[in-house]
Amino acid sequence: MSNATTTRVPNAAELAGMDARKVAQLVHSQAAQIEALRAQLEWFKRQVFGQKSERYAPQPDAQQMHLGDLMPAVTAAPEAEQEVPAHKRRKPRSDFIDDATSVPFFDQARVPVVSIEVPNPEVQGLSPQQYEVVGEKVSHRLAQRPGAYVVLRYVRAVIKRRDTQTLHCPAAPVGVIEGSRADVSFVAGVMLDKFQWHLPLYRQHQRLIQAGFNLSRQWLTQLVQQGAQLLEPIYDAQLESIRASRVIAMDETPIKAGRAGPGKLKAGYFWPVYGEHDEVCFAFFDSRQHACVKALLGDKLPDGSVLLSDGYAAYSRYAEATGVTHAQCWSHTRRGYFEALRAEPQAADQALKMIAKIYEVEADIRQRALSGENKRLHRLEHAKPLVEEFFAWVDEQLACQGLLPSNALTKALVYARERKSQLMVFLGDEQVPMDTNHLERALRPIPLGRKNWLFCWTEVGAKHAGIVQSLITTCRLHGVDPYTYFVDVLQRVGQHPAARVAELTPRLWKQHFADKPLRSDLHAAIA
Repeated sequence: MSNATTTRVPNAAELAGMDARKVAQLVHSQAAQIEALRAQLEWFKRQVFGQKSERYAPQPDAQQMHLGDLMPAVTAAPEAEQEVPAHKRRKPRSDFIDDATSVPFFDQARVPVVSIEVPNPEVQGLSPQQYEVVGEKVSHRLAQRPGAYVVLRYVRAVIKRRDTQTLHCPAAPVGVIEGSRADVSFVAGVMLDKFQWHLPLYRQHQRLIQAGFNLSRQWLTQLVQQGAQLLEPIYDAQLESIRASRVIAMDETPIKAGRAGPGKLKAGYFWPVYGEHDEVCFAFFDSRQHACVKALLGDKLPDGSVLLSDGYAAYSRYAEATGVTHAQCWSHTRRGYFEALRAEPQAADQALKMIAKIYEVEADIRQRALSGENKRLHRLEHAKPLVEEFFAWVDEQLACQGLLPSNALTKALVYARERKSQLMVFLGDEQVPMDTNHLERALRPIPLGRKNWLFCWTEVGAKHAGIVQSLITTCRLHGVDPYTYFVDVLQRVGQHPAARVAELTPRLWKQHFADKPLRSDLHAAIA
């Protein structure tokens, strides 16, 4: 939100010395300031108290009557009563027996099960020859261990060979972090609890202490750092895959990282990039400067590449400098009219309806499962006339309306007209989405986590957070279980050929290793 420029209010003596022209200018200036402050106040109220969704709700038709106005008032007749003889019902009995035809409420291949034998009181005092077991009934209950942590106790026998009189003992199993007492399952669990479930490390530390472990808080931080460093080559390979994509979506979101002084933190940014293979990387930079786009995407993208973004000028300058086709997001264009609903309800409502018709064409494409040339032709036939009609309406509104430049509707109209060519790129290219909503959904874990762990102490910590979050989000996009994936690649990355590290990215890992992933020793112990 832009800051409104404050204007000093003159006193009575100063007003008396002003002519009518200066008074009119002062009134217009004050009106513009009031309108800007009102828009900012409404935005802040919506962030704190209101619904943040931008879902469009059409204005009710004044001529449309309510259903209650059409239906005559009907007084419900009293129901007839009938006396029935008193009777007793048998109390239902349930021993929670699982029906063989029902679907179990847990995955038996992944959930550890502890069997408990329930003694039968009827066999007390009887010898085994006096009864026989003809079957069994099984019931299940969901239970929980405190903290759900397990200690693996490795017992290594020390032997003495009689022929050589020498002692021999096998070496302790090597962990993914050399010299650490953390199993790979614990390293993966700590990172997923923090970045997938947004549980800060200090809360995890409290849970460990409560479960009976004597560990330091700093040790958990070191585990996350060392785990992220092991995953960094995989992150780099995934970023290279995104850079090689023909259509790249990009955005930025703020994060506090690094100390700027006593009680102050620096403002940094994650710059998420989304590739055509449903891969996303959250690159961290300490600023929002235009040079960050070039540093992330490189000096040159493949021929025919398209950069899809919002209206931030950094993306337009990068596209001009590199010759990349720049497409812009309709969702961000639509947002301006949504925010103008209160100031200019009639015109903003009309704009939202016109944009909604364009989105209906995209919904029809998804319903018909169109792709390739068929998708492009469908857009040209059905969406292009609607887009041209919308921009003609924008030009007409700007030509005839007499609103101030600070008016919310004026800003929305100017925003759309200045980006007309970029907003029409999707019409002629079937691979370009209409908006960046897919990227917005992918970066949602960043603000969710920010509400829980609030900030990163260092810029290195923010970089590691982006590495882990990139792989977790990409796992979700490809239907890969992040825990299984992390336990596997943390063990595999140290022995996998560096030239083929791209095979460990979630997209390719699903093809090569998902059928037989590497497991922790805990998995074999439970099985």
